[in-house]
Amino acid sequence: MASFSSKGPNTVTPEILKPDITAPGVSIIAAYTGAKSPTENALDERRTAFITESGTSMSCPHVSGVAGLLKKLHPDWSPAAIKSAIMTTARTRDNTVNPMLDGSFAKATPFSYGAGHMRPNRAKDPGLVYDLKVNDYLDFLCAIGYNESRIQLFSKAPYSCPRNASLLNFNYPSISVPKLSGSVTVSRTVKNVGSSSAIYVARLRQPRGVSVSVEPTTLKFDTTGEEKSFKLTFKNRNNAGAGGYVFGELLWSDGHHYVRSPIIVASNPLPTRHAISTRGCGQY
Repeated sequence: MASFSSKGPNTVTPEILKPDITAPGVSIIAAYTGAKSPTENALDERRTAFITESGTSMSCPHVSGVAGLLKKLHPDWSPAAIKSAIMTTARTRDNTVNPMLDGSFAKATPFSYGAGHMRPNRAKDPGLVYDLKVNDYLDFLCAIGYNESRIQLFSKAPYSCPRNASLLNFNYPSISVPKLSGSVTVSRTVKNVGSSSAIYVARLRQPRGVSVSVEPTTLKFDTTGEEKSFKLTFKNRNNAGAGGYVFGELLWSDGHHYVRSPIIVASNPLPTRHAISTRGCGQY
């Protein structure tokens, strides 16, 4: 990962992992304007049709192009389904099949690469997608504190916020629990976009110090387009990992497709019998 690449966590809504994905962005051959010289110096009269550029502005066109290709292949897919396909089929190893490194040559985390490095050929046939509908986005606004009159500016019609609206249950391809204290259960729904009949089995890589269980552990689909829901329960084990983020993953597979979601957890310290007052202090 390039040292200039944007890093997580998401400081606005930490329940949603950012970044989402990584793509080629270093020394990319790109079209260049004829209105300026390569140095942008007024005395430099050279002109070139192409130049090498680096930055997230180079990664973005790669992802945008892949999204366009997926929409062409699957015109009925929503933007959320396209994003899910790109994220859940990404890889977290480099081209030497070793774990990706960050700009300091330490092992990178989802806060550097999101779900991983995109793989367009895998994304065209992801097997399952985490889809979102309009009401899911409205519930997201409810969960971050928008009142119904403000939400109506988006919905163009009256909308009642559900009492249980939670960012943790936003149907995103990644799973983030930024303030785990004791235990919490989150829900997700996946849609079968592969073969009409398939059975997916769950595999978990547990974050350090956190117990994660999935229910059910098997999802059976009888038709394409069918949706199934599951729940993940997180438990903080012995106050391990308190104050910092730890990482794991959930993988659904039918033996042909591998639908991978990164798991990101930060634990709050568990209450102790003899607590010491820390009023006026805090960790941010």
